[in-house]
Amino acid sequence: MGVLDGIKVLEMARVPPAEMPGMFLADMGADVHKIETPPDEPEDATARRRAAFAYVNRNKRSLALNMKAPEGQAIFKKLAAAADVIVEGFRPGVMKRLGGDYETLSAANPRLVYCSLSGFGHNGPYRDYPAHDGNYLSLAGVLNLIGEPDRKPIFPLNLVADYGGASMHGALGIMMALFARERTGRGQHVDVSYLDTSLALLAATPNMRFFWSDGMAPKRGEGFLGGSYPYYAVYETKDRKYLTIGCTEPWLWENFCKAINRPDFVKFARRPDQFVRAANTEEVACREEIEALIRTRSRDEWYDFLVKADVCVGKVYEPEEVVADPQVQARDMVVEMRHPVHGTVTQFGQPIKLSETPGTIRSVAPFSGEHTDQVLGELGLREADIRSRREKKIVS
Repeated sequence: MGVLDGIKVLEMARVPPAEMPGMFLADMGADVHKIETPPDEPEDATARRRAAFAYVNRNKRSLALNMKAPEGQAIFKKLAAAADVIVEGFRPGVMKRLGGDYETLSAANPRLVYCSLSGFGHNGPYRDYPAHDGNYLSLAGVLNLIGEPDRKPIFPLNLVADYGGASMHGALGIMMALFARERTGRGQHVDVSYLDTSLALLAATPNMRFFWSDGMAPKRGEGFLGGSYPYYAVYETKDRKYLTIGCTEPWLWENFCKAINRPDFVKFARRPDQFVRAANTEEVACREEIEALIRTRSRDEWYDFLVKADVCVGKVYEPEEVVADPQVQARDMVVEMRHPVHGTVTQFGQPIKLSETPGTIRSVAPFSGEHTDQVLGELGLREADIRSRREKKIVS
């Protein structure tokens, strides 16, 4: 039994960060209906095969529904009347134009938890602006802190604002609203902004703590987490691969210094004044000496050696190395599922391990409209009704 068995979710999302909260809910047992726009042309075999590997859409059912048509909106409202949660990822105002905004739907279903994920939230001067992960990180001040001091900022893929920010906070907000509903009997609107959540992540870092407390503004490449200090850095190895050292605690740094037979480097352990300042000349010289030393052995040789010395060390992996790693395998983070058409579908497993009500992967991601007939049948429509709406391009 999943912890969310019996919870019905409607998902109106077109980008993976807005689809990810629905995946977390689906993994834990919720029945998630992914509402998709009917394609102009039927998807070919290649598109359907690739769709099956979409991690964020697993365990969902797909209903292809034309939300611009009044009949499509009527079907959506009927589904919403019996839903527990709606997740939508559009700019403010879009769902209102489609007849599916919170005010309209909650009037008919007061227990509805309605989560909106948008770039800037539902109020403020930027609410209607288009943007993506890099733009949110720019405005949040996050991007300006990533990279080397004398280089331009570096995009951290779209892991921060999109997934670490909006996706995770969206899923958390939904669960908090469902918990509140158990007490109050009423749902509510969960307004999640990619910019807000990026700021919240930055606020948790030591850099911003010192900005508020001491007025010390962090700068790119500076601070003990910026990569300029010897105890927290990326090093190139003899085989042109990379190794990370993360000894921010003095005793772990001492372990490293003893292991490489350089006890004189112990004095370069992390100090309180390094939260926002750049490495000084001595600290840079220490790092450069270590760089030369690390280049004398291969990545895996260093890793095996330093792990035994109780050092915080990591191998910088290529994707194929990630999935073969014994720790990743031991945690069941790579799983294979059989599909009747596509064969073996491989994807990452459950990141949250619940001891009593664990999540499950019951199905791979659907192709567009795969469950249209099934969902409409559950809604009470007969085969002839469904066929008629398909002919009118209301569903597909």
